[in-house]
Amino acid sequence: MPRPHPPRTRRAPRDQPPPARPRHRQAAAPQGPGRPAGRTPGRHRPAARLHDRLARRGRRQGALLARPRLPRPPRNPAARRLRRRRGLHDGRGGRPPLPDKAPGMLTDTPDTPDTPDTSAPLDPAGFRRAKWAIAALFCFLGFQYATWIARLPALKTRLDLGTGEVGLLLMACGAGAAASFPLVAVLMRRLGARRLALLSALCLVAVLAALSAVPNYPLALLAVCCDGVAVGCLNVAMNAQGAALETAYGRTAMSQLHATFSAGLLGAALLASGSTALTPSVPAHFAVAAVLLLLLLGYARPGLLTHQDPAPAAEADTPKRRKRPVLPSAATLLMGCAMAFGTITEGAMNDWSTLYMKDVVKTSATVAPLGIAVVSVMMLLARLRADRWRDRWGDGRVVRVGSAVAGVGLALALAAGHLVPTLLGFACVGLGAAAVTPCVYVAAAEHGPNALALVAAMGTTGLLGGPALIGFVAGAGSLTLGMATVAASALIVTLTALWIPWPARGTAAPAAQDTAGAGEAVVEGAH
Repeated sequence: MPRPHPPRTRRAPRDQPPPARPRHRQAAAPQGPGRPAGRTPGRHRPAARLHDRLARRGRRQGALLARPRLPRPPRNPAARRLRRRRGLHDGRGGRPPLPDKAPGMLTDTPDTPDTPDTSAPLDPAGFRRAKWAIAALFCFLGFQYATWIARLPALKTRLDLGTGEVGLLLMACGAGAAASFPLVAVLMRRLGARRLALLSALCLVAVLAALSAVPNYPLALLAVCCDGVAVGCLNVAMNAQGAALETAYGRTAMSQLHATFSAGLLGAALLASGSTALTPSVPAHFAVAAVLLLLLLGYARPGLLTHQDPAPAAEADTPKRRKRPVLPSAATLLMGCAMAFGTITEGAMNDWSTLYMKDVVKTSATVAPLGIAVVSVMMLLARLRADRWRDRWGDGRVVRVGSAVAGVGLALALAAGHLVPTLLGFACVGLGAAAVTPCVYVAAAEHGPNALALVAAMGTTGLLGGPALIGFVAGAGSLTLGMATVAASALIVTLTALWIPWPARGTAAPAAQDTAGAGEAVVEGAH
């Protein structure tokens, strides 16, 4: 007998609410005409679940799809670390926050300077071109300075100067460089590092021509003072260009740039020796030197970094406000102290090493110049290798260990007092002090043009006043005590380097932003 069917329940009228649905159901099918509420046909349930999943996934991926498409990251490890530190997409599944301005995009706001696109693949040819252009500026400064310094005896004879007047002439050059600090800060904001470097280099060529024809001592003092001011401007501008080069390409190059300064000194000394052997004429020598300097400047001009120059429209649209004087920060003062004591160590070794070898170690006049030769050669070789040390261990560790090696090595050499230990101690000074100045310049560039100009001025002051301080200590006590002051100044650099905020190297690339020509810094950081 067939089983009777169960009685059918009546459908709920449309004006009543649908029955309660189980919790595992995600969504009901859309209602249509003639379809009762609360009923979802079985054939539409998978489509509804798929639609919900796609909707949620679309909301999650909406921000990623709206972001600008970034280029493929380079294979350079330093550039990859720089991108990861700055929060850029590195192609490994990470989702960085949406940037305000995509690298390489143009904006309508002229008040923000265009910074180098660090996310773009590195251009080795562009890096080498800019590096050699900036190196030409360093070589230019060393060549110009050593050219007129090498002809001081001829200038002394032509102007009939005494020893005190020659010392005052040198003091005028150093005083002009130290007093150029306020002017450099203003010119860096107005002109930018590139324009300031080119203008100050042309002024140095003009000063060299003026020194070859000055008729009296007061005009010579004026010309040398102008030379000091131009040297201070070019010193800050070219170091700012070097710091911008490291930030733009994520690679270290400052120590090698400073090595070319030493090469310029050597080239000028060789030219002075050759020209003196051919003719005693100072104008002829300075004319040849001026031609070589102009060739160096012409080579450097096309390759200098151009993104640092401020936009005139931005300065015109910005309302003029009366700026309050900004006091230097504690980090800037620490960097200035490190620079001052580092240049005291370097300058005193150049001025007093020969005399120490002759009077204390009791060497002959032929062997005595080996002291400064050992210091110079070791410093040149160390600066050629110091950039790799910075990449591996970081700027802070290189400065701390290097200055400690210089101070301890010189102290042990002074305690021994013989020829071989003395030469080894001098080699330690050249090796350890080689990277102090480049690293401090890079750290100062992170804090703006005022910090960079102040640190450069304190470095010039140390280079000028250091030898005089050592002479005062040697006159009051002994020359050994004066050289011990040099060792103490190197150890002071070690102590100050403990509190300086150094740019990250090795494990993380520097995160400084390049804004030098826009008025704040070449690589502006905290200020």
